[in-house]
Amino acid sequence: MASRLTKFGNDLYTGARSFDFVGKRKIWYAIAIVMVALSILIPIVKGGFNFSIEFRGGSQFQISQVQSTDTTKAQNAVASVVPNAISHVSVVGNNAIQVQTDQLSDTQTKAVADALASAYGVPSSEVSSTFIGPSWGADVTQQSIQGLVVFLLLAFIAMALYFRTWKMSASAIISLFHDLIITAGIYALVGFEVSPATMIGFLTILGYSLYDTVVVFDKIRENTREELELTRRTFPEAVNLAVNQTLVRSINTAVVAVLPVASILFIGAYAFGAATLRDISLALLIGIIVGTYSTIFLAAPMYSQFREGEAAIKKHDQKVRSIRPKATVAATEPVPAE
Repeated sequence: MASRLTKFGNDLYTGARSFDFVGKRKIWYAIAIVMVALSILIPIVKGGFNFSIEFRGGSQFQISQVQSTDTTKAQNAVASVVPNAISHVSVVGNNAIQVQTDQLSDTQTKAVADALASAYGVPSSEVSSTFIGPSWGADVTQQSIQGLVVFLLLAFIAMALYFRTWKMSASAIISLFHDLIITAGIYALVGFEVSPATMIGFLTILGYSLYDTVVVFDKIRENTREELELTRRTFPEAVNLAVNQTLVRSINTAVVAVLPVASILFIGAYAFGAATLRDISLALLIGIIVGTYSTIFLAAPMYSQFREGEAAIKKHDQKVRSIRPKATVAATEPVPAE
């Protein structure tokens, strides 16, 4: 089995076996457009994202050591004190309940805490309460957006300087937007809270996707620089070869990264009820998978398309195509007998 995988990797590297990522780019573009459209529609249909209390502000209660995790008790307890309040109730681990409500006064907060303690039959000391003002939530939102914009801008400039072409930066940034939108859409679909930990996860996956893209682009630059001086392959073929040569590495890197993140998500978050781990690990899990996909199926084919219209590359590709029929004819002509 190992020898087969080794041979498979060697065949991809030498070009003996190849997947046509660049040639079938219209298919990948169509899939990406559909996925992005669905990711935009999902939060619209579901009424928006489930923002955490850090973003929207409000009061939060945590009831520990409960015998029952029935969320209806918490909703009824809040409604008995503040009938018009909107409450979000979730189970934390195996024996704790978290309740988030609109902004409450000090008197209402004390009354809700007592009502929750009574509803779950626990001492008042097992009910903790915190309050986050709306201005703080607005500041968190603004800083998160600013951090995202600064990250994308610096990434664009850094890649343009490193590869000495804005076209690599453009294709990489477009694929990053693809990753971000799809990750956000899945977040809206599953209904997980968008918290500061989620934003950290978003920035992390963008960094991972950018790293994978840079590795592939570095191989593309190496291949295309050599091919422009030769006549073995057209520019799209050289780009496609680079993607195939780094395919096994990209897959292995993604698998190695996904396994511990999946462990954090399914064991740490659900077994131990750590909401912060859940928020950040889901973003990482989705982002690693989508980021690896976008590097192979979007960023590289898009870069090839951006460059194929350049005069020098068009001239080179035409020269390669004009030589091939002659080489084919010469190879198939019979050798005259002496």
